[in-house]
Amino acid sequence: MAYTTRELLARLIKCEAGGEGEDGMRAVATIIINRANAAYGEFAKISQGGDVRSIIEQPGQFVCMRSIVGGEYNPQNVWNSDPEEIHYEIADWALANNTFSGIGNCLFYFNPYNPQCPPYFPPNGMGVIYNRINAHCFYAPTQKYAQT
Repeated sequence: MAYTTRELLARLIKCEAGGEGEDGMRAVATIIINRANAAYGEFAKISQGGDVRSIIEQPGQFVCMRSIVGGEYNPQNVWNSDPEEIHYEIADWALANNTFSGIGNCLFYFNPYNPQCPPYFPPNGMGVIYNRINAHCFYAPTQKYAQT
């Protein structure tokens, strides 16, 4: 079944950040909007002027968009996530081009499963730590990202 962009975003928010509270879910949704609105680099090429769905479906970006991870079935995926009203509200908020100020222009995030955030993510140095919200670390683009 093909989901609308709204449905897919709501499912991704629940899957990626459902346990992170409202700020955490808004922060993850903001990453997607920041990527869709990026004026340069890899994400500008992918979104081609703001296509949120292209950002969500870009291969290798979100674990929740994969049914197989490390050769094993990934039960925590968007197809198994049934969004609740809060996830749709945040998806609508994000699709209206709202962003969460706590992460600025960040383009990257991940859960390090550690109390400390590494200074750079991805490991190639395209993002530098900006903020941590609950379990997720958020990273602003560096000059290396600009070269993508």
